[in-house]
Amino acid sequence: MNAPLKTTDVRARVSDAEWATRVDLAACYRLMPHFGMSDLVYNHITARVPDSDDRLLINSYGYMYEEITASSLVTINLNGEVLFNPNRDYGINQAGYVIHSAVHAARHDVQCVIHTHTRAGMAVSSLKCGLLPMTQTAMRFHKVAYHDYESVAIDLAERERLVRDLGDAEVMILRNHGLLVAGADIAQAFNACYWLENACRAQVDAMACNTELHLPPQEVIDRTHHLYRPETRRPYGVMEWPAMLRFLDRRDPSYRD
Repeated sequence: MNAPLKTTDVRARVSDAEWATRVDLAACYRLMPHFGMSDLVYNHITARVPDSDDRLLINSYGYMYEEITASSLVTINLNGEVLFNPNRDYGINQAGYVIHSAVHAARHDVQCVIHTHTRAGMAVSSLKCGLLPMTQTAMRFHKVAYHDYESVAIDLAERERLVRDLGDAEVMILRNHGLLVAGADIAQAFNACYWLENACRAQVDAMACNTELHLPPQEVIDRTHHLYRPETRRPYGVMEWPAMLRFLDRRDPSYRD
C-alpha cells in the first residue's frame, strides 16, 4: 500500500488560496455526517481550485466523509483526469466526476457542488409533487430544478441534459435519486444543502401523518422567499460558516491536516 503524502508535503505543493479551499472543503465533508447527510464512502462534494476554470478538488473513492482531510483531496480536471492524488491507493468515483464536472463546466458562477443520497432527499425525489413550499425552510428555495433519472450517472451524454435541467438554479432534485446543490462557494453550498435536507425531512414527516397538508397563499410564499434572498438579507452561509468551523474544531480539528 502506498502511504498518503504528509500534510506538509501537500501544503508545500499548493498555493495559499488552494490550501484554504482544501481546508474548507474538508470541513464541509466532515460536517455532512454530523447532520446525517453522508452515505458510507459514496457521494461527493467538489470545489473549484482557486484561479482555475478546469481544476476541481474531490474526495478519494473509498474514504468515509469523516476521514477526509485537506491533504487527502484529489485534484482532477473537467475531463476526469487525475492531476494530483496524495494517496495513489484510491482513485475517484466516475459517477461523481460525471455529475460534478458537468455543473462546474457549465456554471462558472458555481464554486462548490454537493450531491447527496439522504433518506429524506431520496423520498422527496420519488414524489410526483416534488418539494412543496409547506414550511418557511422550503420557501427559501423559490426555484427548484428537476432532472429525471437515467440510471447510475456514468453516461457522459447525460451531462448535457443535467445542466439543461439545472439552468441557473441553486438546487436540483434528481428524480428517484437524491439532491444536488450548486453554490457560489463552499459555505453557501453547505448552507443550502442543510436547509434543503431539512425541508425534505419536514415534508416527509408531515406527509406521513396521512392528513391534508396546509399550504400558505402564493403571495405569502413569494414574500417569504424575497425576505430570504441574499440581496435582501445576506449571502446564505457566510455568517454561519465560522461557527461551523468552530463546531468541528471543538470535536476533531484533524480535517485541517
